[in-house]
Amino acid sequence: MKNLLTYLKGDKVIWVITLIFLAFSLVSVYSFVGILVKTEGGAHFKYLFKHTIYVAISLLTMYWVHQKDPKYFAQLSKFGFYIAVALLIFTLFFGAKVNDAGRWVKIPFIGLTFQSSDFAKLALIIYVSRLLVKKKKILDNWKEGFWPVVIPILVICGLIFKDNFSTAIIVFGLGLTLLFVGRVPILKILSLIGGGLALIMFVVLIHKAIPDLGLLPRLETWENRIFNRLDDDKSGIENAQAMNAKLAIYNGRATTDNFGVVGQGMGSGQLKGYLPEAYADFYYASFVEELGPIWAFVLIMLYLILLYRIIRIGLKSESLFETYTCIGIGILVLSQASVNMLVCTGIFPVTGQNMPLLAMGGSALIITCLALGIVQAIAVKQMTDIEKEDETILTNI
Repeated sequence: MKNLLTYLKGDKVIWVITLIFLAFSLVSVYSFVGILVKTEGGAHFKYLFKHTIYVAISLLTMYWVHQKDPKYFAQLSKFGFYIAVALLIFTLFFGAKVNDAGRWVKIPFIGLTFQSSDFAKLALIIYVSRLLVKKKKILDNWKEGFWPVVIPILVICGLIFKDNFSTAIIVFGLGLTLLFVGRVPILKILSLIGGGLALIMFVVLIHKAIPDLGLLPRLETWENRIFNRLDDDKSGIENAQAMNAKLAIYNGRATTDNFGVVGQGMGSGQLKGYLPEAYADFYYASFVEELGPIWAFVLIMLYLILLYRIIRIGLKSESLFETYTCIGIGILVLSQASVNMLVCTGIFPVTGQNMPLLAMGGSALIITCLALGIVQAIAVKQMTDIEKEDETILTNI
């Protein structure tokens, strides 16, 4: 590990945590994909091999990006935002459907899919960070400062909302956080929240009144998930999934031969076979069942340390753009992990958020590593600046 880190610049702690997560994901995915083997066929090794390819691509992406100058991210942010909007519009009309949700885009010839919202989240963070710096002196002005920053957030959330309510809420919350950090007046942020809630209610009422328009084809699914969360006695697929997730967590501490703290053992989980996405949306439940509460605590601490290191890099930067970008990326990673845990423990309704860096690979894994690569690029720049200052001081002595 020490020899490997000599080739990796930036924050060593972030590299170590990332490598630990990705290495462990290979083991956990092999253990958790049993449900896919049952429903779609194939062998465990088939899914492990596919995930290994994604892990390799993700690591190469992070390594390549962390060598770049952060100024290029700001310069390309507008282009990245337009690409994200184009992908979301394409997905809206031509997206491949899985579980009645058209969130995926199929890559021609190779048969792989990715979620355009994964790229859109990162593109929005970078673009809004740039706008906050550009408009920092006129954020009090509704027309010239506030709306130019807010409209990109509303556009991305609006395009995601139709098929992915939970992701749209996370993106909206992330946007509000960036606005708050960027010192947008609090009254304007509160008005945005009120307007957003009113707009959602208006769209829901239109859908209820004229369902043939198909504005919210998944509204019934969202309602069932919320009502099932409020009433545990209700039957339903989502409610059964949530109950099995909580049982898996209980099963992780119910062993008698290891004092109930180590779990059932890697590969020995029982409830993962009844969780349709044990390798993604219900990853935390499967993790606790097999490894127990002690390692679950370690997992939470690793995410918190990752957040701390990312925020630390952002606050050390002399560039506001880099600070906002790091804060946005850190909160994005932690929010996705938190939602996965809260869903598995029954606090939140069932949603489609997986565990960053641990769930079975795909666009989410690659984009997360891309985001961490951006953070590392900022860290590398800071280290380079410090080295230049030291050289200047030594030269002047």
